[in-house]
Amino acid sequence: MTPKYNTGFGNEFATEAVEGALPVGRNSPQKAPLGLYAEQSSGTAFTVPRAQNRRTWKYRIRPSVLHKPFVRYEEVHPSTKPSMFLSSPFDEVVTTPNQLRWDPLPIPAEPTDFVDGITTIAGNGDLFGQAGIAVHIYAFNKGMGDRYFYNADGEMLFVPEKGRIGFFTELGYLQAGAGEIVCIPRGLRFKIEPHPDDKQLRGYICENYGPQFRLPELGPIGSNGLANARDFNTPVAWYEDKETECEIVAKFGGHLWSCESDHSPLDVVAWHGNNVPYVYDLRRFNTIGSISYDHPDPCIFTVLTSPSGEPGVANCDFAIFPDRWLVAEDTFRPPWYHRNTMSEYMGLVYGQYDAKEEGFVPGGGSLHNQMSAHGPDLDAFEKASNSDLAPQKLAGTMAFMFESRYIIRPTRFAMETAQLQHEYSEVWQGLKKNFRPE
Repeated sequence: MTPKYNTGFGNEFATEAVEGALPVGRNSPQKAPLGLYAEQSSGTAFTVPRAQNRRTWKYRIRPSVLHKPFVRYEEVHPSTKPSMFLSSPFDEVVTTPNQLRWDPLPIPAEPTDFVDGITTIAGNGDLFGQAGIAVHIYAFNKGMGDRYFYNADGEMLFVPEKGRIGFFTELGYLQAGAGEIVCIPRGLRFKIEPHPDDKQLRGYICENYGPQFRLPELGPIGSNGLANARDFNTPVAWYEDKETECEIVAKFGGHLWSCESDHSPLDVVAWHGNNVPYVYDLRRFNTIGSISYDHPDPCIFTVLTSPSGEPGVANCDFAIFPDRWLVAEDTFRPPWYHRNTMSEYMGLVYGQYDAKEEGFVPGGGSLHNQMSAHGPDLDAFEKASNSDLAPQKLAGTMAFMFESRYIIRPTRFAMETAQLQHEYSEVWQGLKKNFRPE
């Protein structure tokens, strides 16, 4: 299926798959056009200021309330191994201040769809208090078929690393692969299918319990730069009028729930609003950097931000480190050694990250928590300290970071999996004393 998009971030969109399905001049007429049901989906409280208010009116074949009662997922699927899709509180193990790094998780050997292929690596905050994030890895090898999913606990930011996937949602169809991201709003129903050419799918998810992701303010940068609003794509209306036995899986209150439906929940014929899914090609990011001296703070690479109640301190920032020119003079060009009040989970989509030349591979991840020291490994330090400072193009690379004001707490699985690199701290042990007093 070929996706069709409207463009813009936070726009008021209006789209219909059948002409005449959208009412004119009102949201909920006594009788909606074409015998459809009018239904509003609120992404924020009704009284949030207009600039942040998110809601969408949907005109659907059946209202979404039409399903059997939910029961716990494990009651419906007793033979399935316990879900690794976890939520706050992340208190299974004591959180270590040590730097952590993981190799990629393997693709399942048994047939596994998206819902059963999610493994939680770490998280923070409180989903009931609508603050914090969770970091997950998805790895699966088959589509969802007549299964559908929604997350009532938070929006989901997908960062694909391996394989191209299609998102069939209530509001239309999106497609993304490595180098792109997809954001699915809280509560939106969808299913995921692999691209026909891809049999193994893997990537990262930031589950955001807090305020919805938005574009960061640009401040002295001005009116253009970083992620430009026009480069975000939102699907046009598409619907599935299918009467068959379906399963709807919900994540609610930190648990998975299942219910039966006799029809597809993706039966929205038309919609208008701004509480929408979107896809963005990270390679369109307008990178800003130093053209004189010093490495700029990594916040200059922020694509999206979820703010907290304190100005300038993010519940979560999503930042990337893509292809870019390095031209700063008399400067140590990789990221400097650092202890941060923010906590940082990093992943690599493709290529090589300039501060970690070995051991940090696509599909893997690292966690440097609040005030835990980190920075270039020995090889990167030696190379950057002695290299010719001619203009240099970093090409073929895409690393990213989920950065949060809260300590990111790894799960028991993350601390016990064979993919944990127990020798990670060794990458710095060769750094030697260079101090030479005059």
